[in-house]
Amino acid sequence: MKYFTNISIISILTTTSLLTAEDRATNTVILDETGVKNLRIETEPVQKRIFETTVFTIGHLKEIPSSRSVLSTRIAGRVIKLNAYVGDVVAKDQVLVLIESRQPGNPPPTIKLKAPRAGIVIDSHISLGQPVEPDAELMDIADRSKLWALAHIPEPEVPNIASGSQARIRVPALGNTIINSKMDRFATEANHKTSTLDGIFVIPNPEGKLLPGMRAEFSILTDRRKNVMSVPNSAIQGNKSRPIVFVKDFELTNAFVRAPVVLGQKNDQFTEVVSGLFPGDEVVSNGAYGLSFADGGSGISLKEALDAAHGHEHNEDGSEITPDQRANEASGNSGIKQIRGQKNQGFLLCIIAAGFILLAIAQHRWNRSRKA
Repeated sequence: MKYFTNISIISILTTTSLLTAEDRATNTVILDETGVKNLRIETEPVQKRIFETTVFTIGHLKEIPSSRSVLSTRIAGRVIKLNAYVGDVVAKDQVLVLIESRQPGNPPPTIKLKAPRAGIVIDSHISLGQPVEPDAELMDIADRSKLWALAHIPEPEVPNIASGSQARIRVPALGNTIINSKMDRFATEANHKTSTLDGIFVIPNPEGKLLPGMRAEFSILTDRRKNVMSVPNSAIQGNKSRPIVFVKDFELTNAFVRAPVVLGQKNDQFTEVVSGLFPGDEVVSNGAYGLSFADGGSGISLKEALDAAHGHEHNEDGSEITPDQRANEASGNSGIKQIRGQKNQGFLLCIIAAGFILLAIAQHRWNRSRKA
């Protein structure tokens, strides 16, 4: 029984239901279906969740040093065939080069040089017909199925992070794709110019879309708190001194109300809301920025929307018409009718008086003309 009581209370206690009529009228934006589709409005319910405190930092991708291999020969000769070039993906033991040795023979014996590992040809130092020596590096092959992601962690944040710390990594070249990883270890040296220490993360790269040197953004987890009311970062609008969110109206279709909020901590996904919202609210999570500049182009006022929803008239600010207001309106209408009746009677008397005056003037002129 207690459960249903709590649900009922939550369904009643919403941000929009507690606004005064004046605030609701001033801060409500009403859209039509076209406006909702154009702004791509999406909402999600406010809820308490596990809130993660994170450290944001940037870094870059790097090839794992142990993944690099070199193709070489033990016999001097010349290149008579090339089966791979820079950028080609090769398999382990695939024949990449044929070398014609300098040993006597007709034809001279040839040597097959095979790939020491699977990977991509990073560099090639040979051309067809080129003489080669045993001490020369012919090709560089790297296995980039995994890469290092180096996070440049500011030194003051280093005590909060340890090996095994989880992180969400975003590479701008991949769009909004999130890569989850754990820190493997710290680098052996700090950068004295930037006062940072690199944290090393190993990330998968099965499709080869990630390349060394690409920029990476890290949100490294340092703490977790339970039952924290938070909303997506995209829902927060306004400025830092007066942040707002748009809350879906609890009874009107396609109506959204600006609600001021007090914020707490922020991570890469969510922002803590200290006050200003209730768990029953639905906030605009997508399209809130465009909604900030919308003027309610549907042409429907809050009064008209409430009149249609409730089936009776409201005040201009959307509030209910009280019995006293109805009584005053009724008495005001009767008084107006009485005043209008008095005005009509006065107008009629003026017309009659004017008629008598004109008649007297005509009689006077007729008498003068007769005497003459």
